[in-house]
Amino acid sequence: MQADYIVVGAGSAGCVVAARLSETGASVILLEAGPKDSLPWIHIPAGILHLLYHPVVNWNYSADGPGGRAIHWPRGKTLGGSSSINGMLYVRGNPADFDGWAQMGCRGWSFDDVLPYFRKSEDYKQGTDAEYRGKGGPLKVEGYRTILPLTHKFIEGAQQAGFKFSKDLNGREQEGVGYSQMTRKGRWRGSTAQTFLKEAAGRPNLRVETEALASKLLFDGKRCIGVAFRQRGKTIEARAGKEVILCGGAINSPHLLQISGIGPAEHLQSIGVPVVHELRGVGSNLQDHYVARVSHRVKGAISINKLSRGLRVVREAMRFAFEGRGALTFGVTTAQVFCRSTPEKASPDLQLLFTPASYDPNKFLALEDEDGMTVAVCPVRPDSRGTIMARSADPAEKPLISPNYLSDPADMRVLSAGIRFTRQIFAAPAIAQYSVVETLPGPDVTTEDGLLDYAKRFGTTIYHPVGTCRMGDGPAAVVDSRLRVHGIQGLRVIDASVMPTLTTGNTNAPTIMIGEKGAAMIREDNAAG
Repeated sequence: MQADYIVVGAGSAGCVVAARLSETGASVILLEAGPKDSLPWIHIPAGILHLLYHPVVNWNYSADGPGGRAIHWPRGKTLGGSSSINGMLYVRGNPADFDGWAQMGCRGWSFDDVLPYFRKSEDYKQGTDAEYRGKGGPLKVEGYRTILPLTHKFIEGAQQAGFKFSKDLNGREQEGVGYSQMTRKGRWRGSTAQTFLKEAAGRPNLRVETEALASKLLFDGKRCIGVAFRQRGKTIEARAGKEVILCGGAINSPHLLQISGIGPAEHLQSIGVPVVHELRGVGSNLQDHYVARVSHRVKGAISINKLSRGLRVVREAMRFAFEGRGALTFGVTTAQVFCRSTPEKASPDLQLLFTPASYDPNKFLALEDEDGMTVAVCPVRPDSRGTIMARSADPAEKPLISPNYLSDPADMRVLSAGIRFTRQIFAAPAIAQYSVVETLPGPDVTTEDGLLDYAKRFGTTIYHPVGTCRMGDGPAAVVDSRLRVHGIQGLRVIDASVMPTLTTGNTNAPTIMIGEKGAAMIREDNAAG
């Protein structure tokens, strides 16, 4: 099996890269470890609750959490990757994020540099700001089709608490409170498989191989020439005439590099992997968004809890089928606040994510029986750093994931500020009239020690791991500013793992942008060569 390009991983970035490279007429093989995205729950936005533990379309990783408890890490294992199982939120991040990357030595990654690729990928018909928003791209971006009154009241309450209204959180002004936007195709989920890859379907030069687990990169000296993968009991080799591109994400890309002999030499030797090229940064610099929830019992208003029970479920299913609206079109968060934990911060370091629902604290993302509303408090630029390390040379053995959540005290200080701001919003007249009581962490939990204990015992991830194949220069970097692996020819990494730091908000939109920009770089470099 041979092609000009081999793309490993058909996720948020991989589908973009494969689709864009195949536009040129070059031959492309796209490898995906999971099956096709044919599971019906993938395409129904509210189906996320059925996907976060799914044994077939989810890698179901586990990470070490505070206090030694395990934290579930879902990652998509199907065409579209995590864009097929996520909450569909579209959040670009703050311009300061990308300017910060450029200042760290990532040449060509300032906000002015990346904005054209955000615009190229999207089709946002609700906005009028052509300088910031795009139209005609594969990715359909829109607001919520059905908004419960509680969301409007939350936004009103946030303004009463002093947060200004932003009419477009992905436009000129991110800071403030605004309505969430989603990646969707009409009533259906708009994953990168159903947008970018679907547009490329039928091209004879694009070959998509599912249930194909990459087991090892192939080398000729210090040049990557292909990939070995396991598919339906057989080991197959695919050779690349030009480049191999890893798009496995922040877990699978560093894992494949390590088991192929690229990474920290001491660790590779300890697990019996011959060293092809030492890169100490592979698997380090892990960052993730860790949240603590503030929940309230609701009175006098409809929440998603109520819509998910009894005959209302049938009615909502009918609304979805005949109108393309209602609860089944919901993602996870209907409104957001971006704010600064202290006035001295140059840009927002907090994201407050509102959902007109409440969850059972003892059962992951299971809705409570009684009505509620929740804000997930998220320090968006954490200082804590972790690692992802292969346990053995076996590609099927899951790596050790150590995020080191809250290991830097600054993260807890930001989290505490976010809880305080959230309580101020819930105390505002517009939303306070619908609250019975704060159920989590509870009105008695007010001290820093109490909040820290609550965050460690009940906090969780919102699934935004990045940084494990860091872009830049120096001994900690894995790829250069054109996403080429340092010291290896013919090999790039194009996914969330290359982010040197987390973006301000959800990471799917920036990952898609990285796919767009990375594919453009490959086309430029190979045209020049």
